Amino acid sequence: MRQLTQDSSEKDLPEKKIVRLIKQIEDYNYQYYVLDSPSVPDAEYDRLLRELIQLEQQNPGLISPQSPTQKVGGKLTEGFEPVAHLTPMLSLDNVFSEEEFNAFGNRIGERLSFNPEQIQFVGEPKLDGLAISLVYKNGELIHAATRGDGKMGENVTHNIRTIASIPLKLRSNFPAELDVRGEVFMPKEVFAQLNKEAIEKDERVFANPRNAAAGSLRQLDPHITAKRKLAVYFYAIGSATEGTLKADHYQRLQQLKEWGLPICPEIKRLTGFKNCIEYFESILNKRDDLPYDIDGVVFKVDPIDLQQQLGFVSKAPRWAIAHKFPAQEEMTTLLAVDFQVGRTGAITPVARLTPVFVGGVNVSNATLHNMDEIKRLDVRVGDTVIIRRAGDVIPQIVSVVMDRRPADTKIIRTPTECPVCQSPVEKESDQAIYRCTGGLICSAQRTRSIIHFASRKALDIEGLGDKLIEMLCEQDLIVKPSDIFRLTKEQVAGLERMGEKSATNVINSIEKSKQTTLAKFLYGLGIREAGENTSMNLANEFLNLENIINADQEQLEAIDDIGPIVASHIVAFFANKENLKVVQELQELGVTWPKIEKLQENKLPLNGQKWVLTGTLSQMKRNDAKQKLQVLGAKVSGSVSKNTTKVVAGESAGSKLTKANELNIEVIDEQTFVEFLAEFE
Repeated sequence: MRQLTQDSSEKDLPEKKIVRLIKQIEDYNYQYYVLDSPSVPDAEYDRLLRELIQLEQQNPGLISPQSPTQKVGGKLTEGFEPVAHLTPMLSLDNVFSEEEFNAFGNRIGERLSFNPEQIQFVGEPKLDGLAISLVYKNGELIHAATRGDGKMGENVTHNIRTIASIPLKLRSNFPAELDVRGEVFMPKEVFAQLNKEAIEKDERVFANPRNAAAGSLRQLDPHITAKRKLAVYFYAIGSATEGTLKADHYQRLQQLKEWGLPICPEIKRLTGFKNCIEYFESILNKRDDLPYDIDGVVFKVDPIDLQQQLGFVSKAPRWAIAHKFPAQEEMTTLLAVDFQVGRTGAITPVARLTPVFVGGVNVSNATLHNMDEIKRLDVRVGDTVIIRRAGDVIPQIVSVVMDRRPADTKIIRTPTECPVCQSPVEKESDQAIYRCTGGLICSAQRTRSIIHFASRKALDIEGLGDKLIEMLCEQDLIVKPSDIFRLTKEQVAGLERMGEKSATNVINSIEKSKQTTLAKFLYGLGIREAGENTSMNLANEFLNLENIINADQEQLEAIDDIGPIVASHIVAFFANKENLKVVQELQELGVTWPKIEKLQENKLPLNGQKWVLTGTLSQMKRNDAKQKLQVLGAKVSGSVSKNTTKVVAGESAGSKLTKANELNIEVIDEQTFVEFLAEFE
C-alpha cells in the first residue's frame, strides 16, 4: 500500500504533520462531498483521519477549529440554498475490530455501572449513501436537507420529493412536528444499469453506488433525480413533538414505519455484546446478497434514557458506534499487465499488483476485462490504482489516482501475437474482444477446452482437476477431449504426485462420466456462447445430437434463448470437420445419454411457473436444482417479484426471502423441495 510520503524532517514536528493531514483530508472531503468524485477509497481516508485524531489527542494545543475532526461533513454545494437543521446532524465514531468494539462496550458498562452483556442494543446495517434530514409539519413534508456541515445543510426538497418511497404526507397518529433522519442510496441494480448506459454514451461513470446517489440527489433538475430511482431508509428521529415518542430506539423505528417512512428490514434488537458480534458476522456474510451497498453495522443503545445518561462527545454520541467491515476498496500499484488466453481464444488483460489486503484477502491480481476498459480508465503500468473486491467477485480496477501518477508510467498496448502460440491476434468487429487465431494449435485453448469439458457443469469427471489436465496436456497424453477416455491407469499413475490408488480413482471417475445427459455433453463441447440454458434448450427441442448437427441457422434461431450470433456459432462449430471427428470419437468411446422424449410444453407440470432459489442448498447443487426445475417447465429467476410462483429457501437465505414474505409468496424449505421433486421421478 503506498502511503503519503513523509519528509523525515517532519518526524519531530507534529504541527507540520497536522497541517499536512488537514490539507489532504479537506481535499478528499471536497472530492467526496462536493464533486461526488472521490480519488481514494474509504480505507485510505479512514487511515488519514485516525492518524490526525491520534496526533491531536497527543497534542491538544494544536487542535485547530478548521480541523476535519471538529466538524461532521463538507461544504455546501453551490446551487442549493442553505437550511439550518432543527437539531445537529452528528456523525458516529468507528471501530474496525472486535477488540475495539469490546472496548466501546466496556466504556458504556463503566459509565452506566452495567454488565455490557445485559445492555440492549439495536443493530442496523450501515448504509453507504447520503445522509438527509426531513421535516414534517402536521404530517406534510416541509423541507429536506443534506447533512452539510452538521448544522447547515443543502435544501434538496424538490429532489427528495421525486423518491417514490418517501411519503409526502405521513399516515395516522404522527406528531405535529417531526425531524427524521435517513440515508438516501442507489440500489445496486439501478447503479449497474446507470453505468452501463453511461458507458454506451461515452459519459462519465460513477465509482460506486454511494457517489451515484450523492450525484443524483444534488442534480439541479429534479427530473434527472427522478430517473435515477433512488431509495431511502430512515434510521433516527432528530426531534418530535413532546409526548409522541416511544421509550426506546427500536420502538421509535417501528413508529417511523407506522407513519409511512421506510426502515431497513435487517434491523434487529439485540441483548449483550455476544449477540451483537453474531449479528455483525451474519450481516457481513449476507452483504453481497443485499440489494444495496453497506460498509458496516451501526450499534445503538436501545433505551432512550440510557442514551441520555451516556450523552455525547464533541461530534458523536457515546451510545452508538459504527463497526466497519473490512475495506472492499484499497489502493495499490499496477506493476505489469499480462495477457491470458481463454479456451475460446479470447485474450484478456490481467493486472499484476503490489499485494494489498482488501475484502478479507491478500490481492495481487485484478481483472481489466478488455482493451476498451483499459482505455476508459486510462490506466498505465506504474499507476496507483483503486481496486475493489466484493465477496467472491474477481478483484477489479475501478479507477486511477491521477494525482499520484509518476512521470515514467507505461501505456498498455494490445498484443499483436498470441502470448502462448505466437499466432496473429485479431479483433472481432462488433465486440471489444481480441482473439488468438491459433485454434487447436494453441495449447492454451486446448488445455482450457479440456478443463471445461471435464468440469462439474459438463461431464463432471471427479478427480480430473485443472492441474492434472495441465500435466496430461504438457506430456501430450491428451490433446482433445476424446483422449480422456483413452487414458490408462499406468499413464495417470506415472504423473507427479499421482499414486496407483489416485490413478485408479481417476480412471473410475472417467468411466462413470460416460453416462451423462445430452445437455451436459453439448455444454462440455464448449461451443461459443452456448451456456447451460442454451444447451438444455437445444437438447429438449431437437431431442438428439444428429438433429442438432444438421440444424440450420433458421431452425436454431426459432429456439428460445438462441439469437443470430449464438446460432451462427453453433452452425460454425458443427461445420468444422475436426470438431465432428472429436464428437464421433467420444460416442465411439462410450459416451452416451438417455433418450429424450418430446414433451408438449403445455403438458410440462411446472409450465408457466416462475421459481426462485435462495440461500445454501445442502442436499443438491444449485445448478442441479435449477436444471430439474427447468426440465419440469419452470423458469428460474434470480429475483423475487409479484409474478414469482414459489421460493426455495436454503440456509442463510437473505433479502430474497424477506421480499417473498413481504409479497406473500409461498416459501418452501429444501427438504420440502426435495420431496416435491421426487414426485416427478
